[in-house]
Amino acid sequence: MRVKAPADASTAEAPVRRRPEVRAERTPALTLFAHPRLQRLGERFLLEALAAGREVEVSRNTPDFTRPGEGLGGPLADPFLSRKPLRLIPRPAGRILLAPGEGSQVIASGEPLSGPRELSVQELSEGVALELGGRVGLLLHFADAADDHAPDAFGMVGASLGIQRVRQRIAQVAALSVPVLIRGETGAGKELIARAIHEHSPRRQRPFLSVNLAAVPKELAAAELFGARKGAFTGAVKDQKGVFLAANGGTLFLDEVGDAPPEVQVMLLRVLETGELYPVGAHQPIKVDVRLLAATDAQLEAQIEEGRFKAPLLHRLAGYVIHVPPLRERREDIGLLFHHFAREELHALGAACQLATGDAYAEPWLPVGLASRLVRYDWPGNIRQLRNVTRRLVIDNRDKPSLRLDAELERELASPSAPAPAAPVVPTTPAVKRRRASDITEAELVAALRECDWDLNPTADRLGIARASLYDLLQRHPNIRTAGRLSAAEISRCHQECQGDLETMARRLEVSRKALARRVKELGLDRPQR
Repeated sequence: MRVKAPADASTAEAPVRRRPEVRAERTPALTLFAHPRLQRLGERFLLEALAAGREVEVSRNTPDFTRPGEGLGGPLADPFLSRKPLRLIPRPAGRILLAPGEGSQVIASGEPLSGPRELSVQELSEGVALELGGRVGLLLHFADAADDHAPDAFGMVGASLGIQRVRQRIAQVAALSVPVLIRGETGAGKELIARAIHEHSPRRQRPFLSVNLAAVPKELAAAELFGARKGAFTGAVKDQKGVFLAANGGTLFLDEVGDAPPEVQVMLLRVLETGELYPVGAHQPIKVDVRLLAATDAQLEAQIEEGRFKAPLLHRLAGYVIHVPPLRERREDIGLLFHHFAREELHALGAACQLATGDAYAEPWLPVGLASRLVRYDWPGNIRQLRNVTRRLVIDNRDKPSLRLDAELERELASPSAPAPAAPVVPTTPAVKRRRASDITEAELVAALRECDWDLNPTADRLGIARASLYDLLQRHPNIRTAGRLSAAEISRCHQECQGDLETMARRLEVSRKALARRVKELGLDRPQR
């Protein structure tokens, strides 16, 4: 893989220039994730003074917190908070020094502060949970200074930069007819995004159908999707319509598209290319008008390399791609999401009054220590898991003054990074600290790829990210060429000049040898020439 060289300015025809992606300014912010008045969860204060090099004080009476998209707010105003402020002091290179006031009770990332503590940019990028006075929880993190959107637009709860980007992409693509591929981890809310696209499209009055391909037996997948004629197979006692025809004129959402059998992939590709389908047992095609949305948590590029997914189908499905951030990358939204899910569950139980706290001196229904556990947990099951945990907390603590974890939930929410029992130490290469893919620059990515000879596994390890995140990074940086982005002419020319030696070709083209071998095979260059 390599970065494309800039076009020669002396060429007769000027190259088409890509508009640079607008990157939001990251400003430190404090977001409420725990407060005795639950309706305040999600309020925040932008630390613009801190970004400008000035100290900020946080206490009972200052500063004023507001909900994104609203103008009015107020101080934390909890009577148990100290008037002696927690001072946030700017340090070089974007670091922040926490300096608690004398006698103030402050816990940072689960550890009590006995004195000043300096936070690195990496810690701030991941979010630092602060507990004040045993009552109030604040997440110190980076936010978009220009964000002024409601935290529940498009039916998605949250005000983080990641979810704002998702909303922007929905707004950009909803009115179009292009297919959309929604990529993200399990439980991250991909179907919610698909429904938002449909509901804000010209097809909103037409059907929206959802099919989980992982739940459809391989033998029945073709009939389920494309229909079947009577007598086409044993048990087909009448014509079967299929979801494509049922969604005609509307939107069809294919979840877990990476689990589609090979024969179904071929049929999906035909529908996308021609707008025609063949029901099982039919001899004539049927025209359909369906907006196709697909979702996956699989790494389709890896499946293509392994021969389990067809590259042309990925290119057709990915007419437009939306990446859904995992919950651990939007921790500032966890308080809002918890409140949203808790309100739903309490309304269902007829106990919504538990959310309305009138006594400022009462024990908080959501203890700050529990809220901090929720914010610091990595949520491998993402929003779906948070919803389930919230439901269990509400049901288990029905009619109790405050929420408590039972032993089972205690084990589930145990920090995944908690130290394991001591074991003999074996000398090994120091582990790379896990990082956010969004913090990795294009230049750093290219350097790591070169150092690892464009082998993706060691590159991902070197950068401290999952291989899945590395694929996403490559998609977000189109200037970094991959084997799939090389032209057939360039590969053929290099193949001839290197006499078919893949190692030499990979070094010259700066791409993955494995991916290049697949392209060479696709182009038929591996076959003896007559």
